[in-house]
Amino acid sequence: MGRWKISWGVRLFFAAFLAAVMAVGMAGCQAAADSKRIVRIALGQSESHPEYVGLVAFKEYVEERLGERYEVQIFPNEILGATQRAIELTQTGAIDFVVAGTANLETFADVYEIFSMPYLFDSPEVYKVVMGDEEMMNGIYESTDRAGFRVLTWYNAGTRNFYAKKPVYRPEDLRGMKIRVQQSPASVKMMQAFGAAASPMSFGEVYTAIQQGVIDGAENNELALTNNKHGEVAKYFTYNMHQMVPDMLVGNLKFLNGLTSQELEVFREAARRSNEVELEEWDRQVEQAKKTAMEDMGVEFLEADVEAFREKVLPLHQEMLEDNPHIVQVYEAIQEVNVRMRETGVEASAFLGEWKPQSAMEAGRSMRWRLDWEFGDGEEWQWTE
Repeated sequence: MGRWKISWGVRLFFAAFLAAVMAVGMAGCQAAADSKRIVRIALGQSESHPEYVGLVAFKEYVEERLGERYEVQIFPNEILGATQRAIELTQTGAIDFVVAGTANLETFADVYEIFSMPYLFDSPEVYKVVMGDEEMMNGIYESTDRAGFRVLTWYNAGTRNFYAKKPVYRPEDLRGMKIRVQQSPASVKMMQAFGAAASPMSFGEVYTAIQQGVIDGAENNELALTNNKHGEVAKYFTYNMHQMVPDMLVGNLKFLNGLTSQELEVFREAARRSNEVELEEWDRQVEQAKKTAMEDMGVEFLEADVEAFREKVLPLHQEMLEDNPHIVQVYEAIQEVNVRMRETGVEASAFLGEWKPQSAMEAGRSMRWRLDWEFGDGEEWQWTE
């Protein structure tokens, strides 16, 4: 069968059309707000999720200081559409912010592919310090300006680990198993390197797929066990810590540029505070999820031979660096922090200040812009948790 292509312009046309429809539907809501500017945020998670808690802090901070001009409305549970559509609506300005995973953003700026690399960070501590370094991250955040949006802050989406119907301690234990992965090339290659059969599928299908034996397990964080009830069908959770992938709070660039300097600083500070709240809430909910999974679901938490898993996928690092030169500078900076922490045990933040991107352009803005979306027959880009 031949290949077909959906142009970037066509996608934006449909996004703009939907934006117009939404604008009409929301007109009454806007009028009811006494001429306040309604700021809409799209979220795929539920009201109990740490990211929602963080967004509430964002809303409260903005409205306490700019409440006479702005009202922030949060739309959880994909009310405004799946992440792909919500990003497109954020591009057009139909909505103002969306929380999206870094895999979603790779399409617009491939510097974000760095976060799909397995074992990029040696530890959660390095991960948090790197993500919290604003000077380093701002160069990456600006890389999507050409696409019409910019990241304001990041949210912790935890460490990805295996959970399955049988115990997994080493890569050899995965042999012959079918494991659900995110629908991305890096995740598929990672799973193949571990010796398992990668089964890309949407997150909503995982519970039934494990229950019916279509797959033997999946990989995600602890909240998947309880929030999505995967602990009912997968009783072994293995801490092999193969990926640490953040979510991002993405804002429409036209909206941000239209703010006064004082207003913009309020929104930026609101984003910082929402990050702090989400990080704290994430840690709290992970501990509660582990307790619930063990006591109510009978899930066993296992320690893995992490180094054995790491060795299997290290060749992927070089492959990804050769395929995508735009991630090299960030990769080298992170690896320097990893090495120095291993050698000295010194706090990671002591090293990050030494690394500065030459400019936003070098750090991420000079992307291979994918202005045409190309698929094989029957394929479609999908974004999943």
